[in-house]
Amino acid sequence: MHADLSPLIAATSHWLTSAYPACGGALSSVLCEVQARQAVTVAAWLRYPTLMDAALVGMAGPGGSGRLDWITGADGTATDGVEDAWRSWVDEVVASWAACLLVDEDLAALAVAALMEGDHALGLPVEFRRLVTPDDGDRRAAALLRHPDLLAPVAELHHAPLLDLLRPGQALVA
Repeated sequence: MHADLSPLIAATSHWLTSAYPACGGALSSVLCEVQARQAVTVAAWLRYPTLMDAALVGMAGPGGSGRLDWITGADGTATDGVEDAWRSWVDEVVASWAACLLVDEDLAALAVAALMEGDHALGLPVEFRRLVTPDDGDRRAAALLRHPDLLAPVAELHHAPLLDLLRPGQALVA
């Protein structure tokens, strides 16, 4: 069991950066990966706030990337080999929530603040600067990863439950 959610975070981050790759060279790839990993970490910690939740998803599995691949048009590109085993660790809800956070910095800040109520951040100095306050270099490197129109099909999948979690009792604005 992986109570730290690292396989889920790694796989979901990899899926996002594969579907929405960096714009530029090696430095851009790293900056894009960092932003994806920060968004996925926040989303995963919100989705599985307790160590028990994390252990349960470690046992049951998160569901895989099948629907996400289909939505983004990547469903025919995967091979069925061992090199694609990571896809089984992709969490659709976490990917959707991460997409929401990547396109809305205010929502990302609200999500990071909410993390302090869960088990994962206890006693850790957590910082998600590249997610919450990206600079121009971050934005250029992750232009596709932060593009609201491109991310909309993924973000819209589970946007409402994220808003319910972060803004309980408020009416949803379309």
